[in-house]
Amino acid sequence: MESTLVSQTLFQFSPSTLFTHNPNINNSITFTSFARKFGVFSKITASSATPTVTTPITFGFKNLLETFSVDVHRAENRPLNVPLIAPFTIASSRLDKVENVAIRVELSNGAVGWGEAPILPFVTAEDQSTAMAKASEACAFLRTCPALTLGFMLGEIAGILPGHEFASVRAGVEMAIIDAVANSIRVPLWRLFGGASNTITTDITIPIVSPAEAAELASKYYKEGFKTLKLKVGKNLNADIEVLQAIRVAHPMCQFILDANEGYNSEEAVEVLEKLHELRLTPVLFEQPVHRDDWDGLRYVSNIAGERYGVSVAADESCRDVVDVYKIVEGNLLDVINIKLAKVGVMGALDIIEKARVAGLDLMIGGMVETRLAMGFAGQLAAGLGCFKFIDLDTPLLLSEDPVLEGYEVSGATYKFTNARGQGGFLHWDNIAYTFIIGNFIYKLSADGRYASCQHMNLDKHKGTSSSEG
Repeated sequence: MESTLVSQTLFQFSPSTLFTHNPNINNSITFTSFARKFGVFSKITASSATPTVTTPITFGFKNLLETFSVDVHRAENRPLNVPLIAPFTIASSRLDKVENVAIRVELSNGAVGWGEAPILPFVTAEDQSTAMAKASEACAFLRTCPALTLGFMLGEIAGILPGHEFASVRAGVEMAIIDAVANSIRVPLWRLFGGASNTITTDITIPIVSPAEAAELASKYYKEGFKTLKLKVGKNLNADIEVLQAIRVAHPMCQFILDANEGYNSEEAVEVLEKLHELRLTPVLFEQPVHRDDWDGLRYVSNIAGERYGVSVAADESCRDVVDVYKIVEGNLLDVINIKLAKVGVMGALDIIEKARVAGLDLMIGGMVETRLAMGFAGQLAAGLGCFKFIDLDTPLLLSEDPVLEGYEVSGATYKFTNARGQGGFLHWDNIAYTFIIGNFIYKLSADGRYASCQHMNLDKHKGTSSSEG
């Protein structure tokens, strides 16, 4: 019975290549699984004595990968710079403004798709200059390639923008292509990804600030209807405890998530949980308590957090590809994986989601610091799949400007996605400073064309640095 249930899940979310037919058993499907309870890879066979339909049931997006031909007419990218309401500080970095990259793809039938590559120092591998250069390379390919099936085209993009090194740019280009396809077939993304729901409810993040500032933000968010607060911690253990106490006074009914962004060692992470327990402050989740490569530390913190305090631990920076998922499952390291499109790309995220669900892991979806372009895509994916226990898609609420027109509707912590085609949001492209690259130089023009600047890029092993040349 358990095998049958697992196979039904895979029918819905897995590519057909995972399945093989066993001719010796009538109506049987065998698939490779790494179910967490076994701790190793194993094969599970589901069979029934009665005839069944043998055609796999897949959600619409998987079908489109093989059946939809994508013919790109135009593809271009520009910098997407947006000010923050206040500096965004986490254990590993500080962000004073958003310097992302926007991507626009137009198909030969006129359908347009939008994507965004977020840049977060010390978290994403790319800076804006590198992201612009690589996005331009991908867009040049799209403009010149013949019509390809969606799956083949996304595979080519993965080859141009491989691995974690260019994951954020890859995600932005994938978003734009998929959004254009959804617009072309007149389907909202949340339906394309499964149609489980057209709404999500997000937490909201309080960065590393003083106790007084944290209390003020908590009070504000309480009035706006947020039930879950995500607290950035990891720079100073005692200061973190003081902030959490202040937040509890200001918002006594909130649930909260701790996110250390690799800031603690394993002993400090356990000490935080002990002190919070003494104060009757128990988080619902502890995200990335230790360094991403400290697998023993993750296991240690996760075991104590679960056994003593009933707290789940999530891998964020520690989960950057499917190999990391295998490691987490085989080592029985923790309970939750945080999916971020900018960390693994759209296709990489779908692969990890599929494997994590089969393994019995809970899922969280988050982002870097993005506008409603990237957050809208991630939110519609989360709503359509309906499989995320924790949703952390709040960063557009931290921006002082919203450059995105239309798109999803916001009511406090709830995002509602309409039946508009694709993700429904878009930019006024001509209002974004135009940037183009010739050789190793980046040229920037304002929308009115009156101001120009030039930067020289020194791309050393794909790590971009730039120097202003006036």
